[in-house]
Amino acid sequence: MERVSNMGRITPFLWFDTQAEEAAEFYTSIFEPARIVNVARFGDAGAGPVGSVMTVSFELDGETFVALNGGAQGFHFNESVSFVVNCTTQAEVDYFWGRLTEGGEEGPCGWLKDKFGLSWQIVPGRLIELISDPDPVRSQNAMRAMLQMKKIDIAAIERAAAASG
Repeated sequence: MERVSNMGRITPFLWFDTQAEEAAEFYTSIFEPARIVNVARFGDAGAGPVGSVMTVSFELDGETFVALNGGAQGFHFNESVSFVVNCTTQAEVDYFWGRLTEGGEEGPCGWLKDKFGLSWQIVPGRLIELISDPDPVRSQNAMRAMLQMKKIDIAAIERAAAASG
C-alpha cells in the first residue's frame, strides 16, 4: 500500500481544545531533533474560526505527531495512554523529567503528566535491565526501590539491586 505523505504508518494524533500550536512548540523545545512540519488552518468550512490553527504536524526525535484543535468536547488525556522516553543516563532522566513536569505534575515510578495533561514515562534503560535481572533477589530489590520513587534515580536502584535480601 502506498503512503500519501512522509508520515509513518502510525501517527499519534492528539486532541487539544485550543492549545495544539502551544503544545507542539512546547514539545519541540524539549526534544532534539524536533521541528514543526506543518500548520493547517481552518477555512470557512471548518469547525473553528477562519484562519485559526486546526492541526499542527510536528516531529520529535524522528517520530511524527499531529495536534488538533478540536474544541472543548470533553475529551481529556489520561494515563491509559502514555509516551515513553527511553534514557541512557541520569542527566537525561533529570532533563526530560524537569522539562516535561514544568506546569505539570509528578507521578509514581517515572510517570508524569505535562501541563496539557498528557502522560509520559521517563525510563532509564538501566532500570529495565535491573528489574529484568535473572537473579530474583536483584530484580525484586530494584522493583521495590522503583516503587518508592517518582523520578527514577538510577544510582539508588543500582544500590538496591546490589543489596542482599
